[in-house]
Amino acid sequence: MTIDDQSQKITWELTLEDHGSFQAVEPGNETAGRLRFRAVDPPCAEFNWFLFQAVGEQHRWGGRGDWDRETWNELIKKQTFETWVGYLEGTPVGYTELERQEDGSVRIVCFGLLPQFIGQGLGSVLLSRTVARAWDMGANRVWLRTCNHDHPHARPNYEARGFRLVEETVGPPNPRLTPVIFTGGAELDETPPA
Repeated sequence: MTIDDQSQKITWELTLEDHGSFQAVEPGNETAGRLRFRAVDPPCAEFNWFLFQAVGEQHRWGGRGDWDRETWNELIKKQTFETWVGYLEGTPVGYTELERQEDGSVRIVCFGLLPQFIGQGLGSVLLSRTVARAWDMGANRVWLRTCNHDHPHARPNYEARGFRLVEETVGPPNPRLTPVIFTGGAELDETPPA
């Protein structure tokens, strides 16, 4: 099965176990002074919902489609949970959710870019900032799960930064998300792009 095959979901767990294995990327000259990485503080459920939808819809991110405000608030108000956003000037370009685990690791729960900023080298820079923050949180290792629904450059980006594969599982595909941004909440008559 190829990565492009969407008839099944292939999930990969990737891990980074020491600082020395990570290959950080700094922003290029054109964005160096304009790119910021900031914590969402105070936490805001609506902002996390927006980021999850704006980044995740095109990649079939699952698991939160039926969450209500209370469930979102429970997530973002955990003492072990943080949301960070990358901004180019004042515009959000991508975000990450980090959560400290009981075993001392930090999981990258969500990571991604808004569609218009993909392909500009920002993903590698924001991943570098994300991992640096995870180490600052006291991580004994940093890990994440990604899958073949994600952007084709996602896994190669993680591996180029030093993450290594520790587990692969195969299961049914995530359903396509119903677009809510730019729809006014109305059902669309068109089929979402593949």
